Amino acid sequence: MTLETSTVVPDLSGLHLGAGEAAGDRITGVRTSLAFLPLGNPISDAKVFTGRQKPLTEIAFVFAEITTESGLSGLGWAYSKRAGGPGMYAHAREVAPGLLGEDPSDISRLWTKLVWAGASVGRSGLATQAIAAFDVALWDLKGRRAGLPLAKLIGVHRDTVAAYNTSGGFLSMPIEAVVENAQRSVANGIGGIKLKVGQPDRKADLARVAAVREAVGDEFTLMVDANQQWNRQDGLRMGRALEPFGLEWIEEPLDAYDAQGHAQLAAALDTPIATGEMLTSVAEHAELLRLRSVDYLQPDAPRVGGITPFLKLLALAEHAGVSLAPHFAMEIHVHLSAAYPHTAWVEHFEWLEPLWNERLELRDGRMVVPARPGLGLSLSDQARAWTVETTTAGTLSVN
Repeated sequence: MTLETSTVVPDLSGLHLGAGEAAGDRITGVRTSLAFLPLGNPISDAKVFTGRQKPLTEIAFVFAEITTESGLSGLGWAYSKRAGGPGMYAHAREVAPGLLGEDPSDISRLWTKLVWAGASVGRSGLATQAIAAFDVALWDLKGRRAGLPLAKLIGVHRDTVAAYNTSGGFLSMPIEAVVENAQRSVANGIGGIKLKVGQPDRKADLARVAAVREAVGDEFTLMVDANQQWNRQDGLRMGRALEPFGLEWIEEPLDAYDAQGHAQLAAALDTPIATGEMLTSVAEHAELLRLRSVDYLQPDAPRVGGITPFLKLLALAEHAGVSLAPHFAMEIHVHLSAAYPHTAWVEHFEWLEPLWNERLELRDGRMVVPARPGLGLSLSDQARAWTVETTTAGTLSVN
């Protein structure tokens, strides 16, 4: 059963609202929802094998649906794995009424308004992840108003983006299943495959990589992800041991906050270094770029606070000349990677497909940028069924 609440607010149409007055449209309703997507089987990466986390069994989503007096609507979301979803939802529903009466075009100003509304609990982390749902919804709305996909609204450099798959390479799967999944992914047209490593037994890691490399061939794109489980010494040893496999990158070899250590590995190894997915602010990513800690920057739009801060990261990354491989949320990141001028990838996860009525297309190892306006997505009946709580501020004009 879904618990639904509502917030009644005064009519703001007659108030002076500053910079947004000229456009004439106003936000009239915001619906914020909490849903839990169950996974078919528990998922484990190196953090589970080292005892730092429990297996992943579900993903929490905070959905935001925004409507305006002109009849426009936008859909956005944020997410959390293992813990934090209810906290994100609580923060989001608390600040949501601040959007009512505002011009939806003033996205940067509204992001600043929302982040300062909750500044006493911080301007990164859970607080900014919660408002990411609203920021994404506003960008979706803006694309729908313009009749353009988000990528075209920003300005694309490509209509398809190289795509790699992660969901078939988790450590909870026996090596035989990983090899089978890799071969199936290649047959289905994926452009690359990422394997989880970082087990206490380093030889087991190398054996998994060797088995998949043999199965897919020397020319196929292969990556590995240690999920922050090596120290600097082990990271260097494993990086050198992995060099013969011709990897596209080694992801998160060290603690996510060890920018200096990643810089040392990037300088010492031929294999590119990738990291950034666990960071929750522009400033943290900027430090990676300043120290030249990455060859592939991996920001996550919902984790850094939405599309607005992500676009700032695109500018910084372009200036630094690094490649881009955003984490998770392919439905958002296919648009953002298409708008990046340098080498860019998108991470393919079929886990989220039940949430949407639409599907993303893979073609010749690449993900096709949807032609539908905005993000080109609508919530499925299944997503509604997985929703456990909903709060509405103002008057919503969508179903």
